[in-house]
Amino acid sequence: MNKRNLTLLTDLYQLTMMNGYFNYDKKDEVAVFDVFFRQHDMITYSLACGLEQVVDYILNLNFGKEEIEYLSSLNIFSQEFLDYLKDFHFSGDIYAVPEGTVVFPGEPIMTVKAPIIEAQLVETAILNMMNFQTLIATKSAKINYAAKGDSVMEFGLRRAQAPDAGIYGARAAVIGGCSSTSNVLAGKMFNIPVAGTHAHSWVMNFEDEYTAFMEYAKIYPDNALLLVDTFDTLKQGVPNAIKVFDQLKEKGHKPKGIRLDSGDLAYLSKKARKMLDDAGHKETIICASGDLDEYSINSLKSQGARIDLWGVGTKLITSADMPALGGVYKLAAIIDKDGNITPKIKLSENVIKITNPGFKNIYRVYDKTTKKAQADCIFLRNEQKIDQTKPLVLTHPIDRWKKITFENYEIKELQVDIIKQGKLVYKMPTLSEIKAYAQRELESFWDEYKRLDKPHLYKVDLSDELYQLKSNMLEKIRANKANV
Repeated sequence: MNKRNLTLLTDLYQLTMMNGYFNYDKKDEVAVFDVFFRQHDMITYSLACGLEQVVDYILNLNFGKEEIEYLSSLNIFSQEFLDYLKDFHFSGDIYAVPEGTVVFPGEPIMTVKAPIIEAQLVETAILNMMNFQTLIATKSAKINYAAKGDSVMEFGLRRAQAPDAGIYGARAAVIGGCSSTSNVLAGKMFNIPVAGTHAHSWVMNFEDEYTAFMEYAKIYPDNALLLVDTFDTLKQGVPNAIKVFDQLKEKGHKPKGIRLDSGDLAYLSKKARKMLDDAGHKETIICASGDLDEYSINSLKSQGARIDLWGVGTKLITSADMPALGGVYKLAAIIDKDGNITPKIKLSENVIKITNPGFKNIYRVYDKTTKKAQADCIFLRNEQKIDQTKPLVLTHPIDRWKKITFENYEIKELQVDIIKQGKLVYKMPTLSEIKAYAQRELESFWDEYKRLDKPHLYKVDLSDELYQLKSNMLEKIRANKANV
């Protein structure tokens, strides 16, 4: 693919605000912005994803000749501002949780600290990249959890909302646990295993189903996964597949298996399994597809379906039941030239939309014995470090009378340095490393937090200092409003 300049992948108002900061001589004022997603009924946890694309975007920010000419043609920017853009580059800092980290609503999964004119520009693209991939990685994690160790193949490209969604959705699906993709370009770009069978059209293009299967098996004798539901699954499809498998075995090949794409998958898979086993093909697999998601897979597993490989497309690549994550990018602080931090807060009548002020990070509390995650806490970066030889008390972010004490614990700060002064300081992991890390992350949480039906809510608290700062700021704002 040709390298695209994504610098103008932004909303117009980011550029008009940049122009405003430039003209009011605020361009060098350092701002701190947090990326987080808000509470939603369908969100229990998420897998942070998209960091690699954000880093690539940030490191390649530049306004070339074509970009400057286009902005000039809009007749809304000063010439001085356009001249400034000619030498524009990102000079700030970015902190983030590594890709594949389990995260929760309200937690700053990325923090941008940069001159405000730079920090403002990158908002839209960061949200575009992280919202979608985090959404799909999370959906994939839930689907793979339901599959209980069975392989899941992602094949949603034809149903994705345009090429980029198909490409980066496949990447995110693999981070969430999928073993392969049908998307050949994604396979090439990210070194993802590619997989697939054949379509109904292959069968329909031959004089009969048996001939179609036989001709396909001649071409792929050791990878013949035959789609058996074009006409009649149990009376034609499976018996014809068995005939072909018998001949493959006689020639020294190992038949792969069959795919079911319609009908009662639980019933058909159990019947087909018995037919294959009775014919001496116990080593063959049964693949199932057809508008599957974590709920249908969970139901099929509970019914004893004999399915080894799950092909999941539409409902994964579109995250059909929750098609948008709702991640936001909010100003949290301004830092002056002497390093003094002025916290900022957004007020709202909707409690969920009130932001947490200040320059923050997150730490996760683990049980030392089980190594399982117990709770998270959002804290200010200038707070005193925790003495892990003493009991740790965390308090509910709203109901401060609710407290929990940890004694046999250890903690880990979740955000790490990614970019400092415009330079990459983080070793970007490979996709396979990210997938393995995501798996370890998910395994560090009890099943109670991951179950599909009414999962237990994980504790995400505010440190006492952050809570007090937030409370004081809210009281001051309310007092000022009362005096108006």
